[in-house]
Amino acid sequence: MKRITWKKHHKWFGIIFAFFMLMFCLSGIVLNHRELVADINIDRSFLPADYRYNKWNMGLLRGSIKYRDKVFIYGNSGIWKTDSIGLHVYDFNAGLPIGADFRNIKAMAHTPDGSLFAAGQFGLYRNDGEGWDSTSLILSAHERISDLVMKGDTMVVVGRSYLYTSVTPYNEFSRLELKAPEGYDGKVSLFRTVWLMHSGEMFGTLGKLVMDTVAVILIVLCFTGLAYWLLPKYIKRIRMSGKTAKGSTQLMKSSINWHDKLGRYTFIILIFVAFTGWCLRPPVLIALVSFRTPAIPFTTANSDNAWNDKLRMLRYDTEFGDWLLSSSEGIFYLATLESVPVKLENVPPVSVMGLNVWQKDSFGNWLSGSFSGMYVWDRSRQVSTDYFTGETAKNVAGPPFGKYAVSGYCDNIREKTFVVEYYKGTTALHMPENLSSLPMSLWNFAQEIHTGRIYTVLGQGTLVYIFFAGMAAMWCIYTGFVIRRKKRG
Repeated sequence: MKRITWKKHHKWFGIIFAFFMLMFCLSGIVLNHRELVADINIDRSFLPADYRYNKWNMGLLRGSIKYRDKVFIYGNSGIWKTDSIGLHVYDFNAGLPIGADFRNIKAMAHTPDGSLFAAGQFGLYRNDGEGWDSTSLILSAHERISDLVMKGDTMVVVGRSYLYTSVTPYNEFSRLELKAPEGYDGKVSLFRTVWLMHSGEMFGTLGKLVMDTVAVILIVLCFTGLAYWLLPKYIKRIRMSGKTAKGSTQLMKSSINWHDKLGRYTFIILIFVAFTGWCLRPPVLIALVSFRTPAIPFTTANSDNAWNDKLRMLRYDTEFGDWLLSSSEGIFYLATLESVPVKLENVPPVSVMGLNVWQKDSFGNWLSGSFSGMYVWDRSRQVSTDYFTGETAKNVAGPPFGKYAVSGYCDNIREKTFVVEYYKGTTALHMPENLSSLPMSLWNFAQEIHTGRIYTVLGQGTLVYIFFAGMAAMWCIYTGFVIRRKKRG
């Protein structure tokens, strides 16, 4: 192409995409510092209507637990108390931190001594009848809680990398690192590698700060590019009016100089950030998940812990007398928590985003629900059937989202079980109107922006938004480089 054509591509791709690039950069900086913004909430009344809770959807009801004569419902925005018929629903969050990120409750359990526990993603809380209090559980650095389970009087808190065990009176916790599974080769998924590279987390805090700097550079490129586009028109109008345009001319020259130098010296890392971000959403994401690669030495991905950031859910199977572990690597069984985990074959399909429901039904079969659907798993026969259709499930990994995106399940109200879908929710239990506008954490809001889901006007197009936005960003960066190269030539 001629240089003028490259310039037109760079100009119009840059102008049209500038707003979205700014949103990528600002939200990316927030996503890189979750702990710093965990206390900040966003009022859902200011967000598109699709972000209001409706019929317990979007993870508001993840699960429930019956305790004495009450039923406690928990999910993304806290804990709610009702009775066995679900006639009235009351707030049960007194004592929990105010930040919505802290109130993302992963699981609840009650102990033989009469205490009630709730596992938020950043801490374990205890309620002895006078509100919630933080426990003495100290998590490893950057650890998040993903599950909580009781076996007799033993409590097991499941982190993303370690297990934390305690016995009555549950005032002290011991950290347990699971043994490497059979056939462990030290490799990690290519998806995780790309994810850590994109955020900079691969190289710890320093890597994150580098990526924050890249985001700032992109913000400056957007503003200087827009200024260079707008100022010539402004200068022309001033000159036609007979006034001096010296200051504006200097500003225009400064704008193009900054734009040119920043783009030229940071071209490689800009393309790298755009490319890795493009890979992290469908359809490229699906391909990355199935590939494994050696961990990069001296990085956070190269951990001595074989289960680093891989643990998701844990259950004890009384019929088989062993533990079942759900992880990002599949489902495993362990004779004891100190045993070598063995991967199970012929398991239900599970979304790459993991299980949301995992419990036994009245027939003793495992219900396995994720965004890929809900399946009934007869472990003794090694057969899985679709919960909704009764058809035999295919023994393949589930897609990110299936026809039924299952986000919750309840079997404690009105002696009738019901499934909660992520988008549609459920009509089996009335949701109080005041819950619809519960706050969203700033971090989750930034995630919605960064993934493009916030642009609800696109409908199903949000699923491929990153695919096209990523290509547009890379083309804009590349055309700018080509213009500079041709100019120098």
